[in-house]
Amino acid sequence: MPAFTNAMQQLDAAAQKLGLSEQEIEKLKKPNHVNEFEIPLEVSGEAKMLKGYRVQYNNARGPYKGGIRFHPQVDLDEVKALAFWMTIKTAVVDIPMGGGKGGVAVNPKELLPEDLENISRAWVSKMADYIGPQKDVPAPDVNTDSQIMDWMVDEYQKISGDSTGATFTGKSVENGGSEGRGIATAQGGFYVLQEVVRELNIRPEESSVIIQGYGNAGYNFALLAHQAGYKIVGVSDSKGAIYSADGLDPDTVMQVKQDKGSVTDYDGVEKLEGMEILEKDCTILVPAALENQITADNADKIKACVVLELANGPTTPEADEILWSKKTYVVPDVLSNAGGVTVSYFEWDQNLKNERWSEEEVLSKLEPIMKGAFAYIWSAHKEHNVDLRTSAFMLGVQRIVDAM
Repeated sequence: MPAFTNAMQQLDAAAQKLGLSEQEIEKLKKPNHVNEFEIPLEVSGEAKMLKGYRVQYNNARGPYKGGIRFHPQVDLDEVKALAFWMTIKTAVVDIPMGGGKGGVAVNPKELLPEDLENISRAWVSKMADYIGPQKDVPAPDVNTDSQIMDWMVDEYQKISGDSTGATFTGKSVENGGSEGRGIATAQGGFYVLQEVVRELNIRPEESSVIIQGYGNAGYNFALLAHQAGYKIVGVSDSKGAIYSADGLDPDTVMQVKQDKGSVTDYDGVEKLEGMEILEKDCTILVPAALENQITADNADKIKACVVLELANGPTTPEADEILWSKKTYVVPDVLSNAGGVTVSYFEWDQNLKNERWSEEEVLSKLEPIMKGAFAYIWSAHKEHNVDLRTSAFMLGVQRIVDAM
């Protein structure tokens, strides 16, 4: 099922509960602006044309906000869905921003650093008139990082003369980035997990965790959970998965991944395909990879009590229904991975005010936002007898409609 179709099904479920008018729903189903363009790239003397995108979905609550991903599967459908989810996400955590998303259809693993720099600068030159601190504030996403943001900031400053640095977030700290940004998605997700387990009377020391995806968010989440006494029993990356009922040390796994290329090079554990890890025994399952991982085909095989989404859109609407019927709690991406966009907002705020906050300050501001949003969503879930995704969407959609 296309990602945008899934997103619209999620919207319909919330809109029905809120009793929205047809007119309101139609407005929410159309992005404000869709930008598609071509980026020329020369690799080994061969000229290529890459597809570039920026969907500016809704800015009723503030400037468009959302990442730029470099991935071979990037297409307009995916970018539209991600831009819609960003709009909901910023509303759920109540930061004064809207939602957007961008991307380039390319495999960065096949490129040299200078190719990546050329693509990054070309993306900005195509979008320079449509972005800015009060218009649209992009950030890193899949396969993009602070270095790419630094190139983009530099290019934007050359074109526009803007010296605030506030047009992009996720920059390197020395270039105006925020302390704590690197761990923000994981830390925000962990604050939410603490609330969920309290509500469900789950004890960390008696619980096991599986994390699908061992990039920045997955690895940092593993560290936080491990330190809090949870047993990490399985992790995966793009090459496969490992499982050990005795538990894994997150740092040792990361060392193996860095030294040898994959978590699957870890010795003395069960080796699995990346998708198989989702069906193994655990208390808490954390999808931290790509969208559409938990579907109608595997949802009934999920054994976890809680699915905490650190990835965007990892669970399809059909899978949501199956999991809810089994009383498996799916903590939706628009809440559980919103730590990243919240700290991006803090970065933007610091840049505009010309301030620098410590990591301690950043996290002390993040924690009440994440826990407060969870409290709203949990009480709506109880009151309306709906799953957590529907209650989160009800909260986000209502705030957007009020702003519109």
